[in-house]
Amino acid sequence: MKRLIIDRFEGIYAVCEQSDRTMVDIEKGLIPEEAHEGSCILIYEDGKIEIDSDETLNRKERIKKLMDDLFE
Repeated sequence: MKRLIIDRFEGIYAVCEQSDRTMVDIEKGLIPEEAHEGSCILIYEDGKIEIDSDETLNRKERIKKLMDDLFE
């Protein structure tokens, strides 16, 4: 299983960041419709792709805390 983060959408692709910070393009039609920039997705060995809701929420909370600390 691979975990990626959707960085942005460009045309028909979702540009995703891998754990080694390299980028990979995935066709938007292959990822769940509710995925958006910043969503963490899981790609399984069988090719199934789903949103990792828990990790997406954890990332948002960490980023919010960093932003709050920065602007205190």
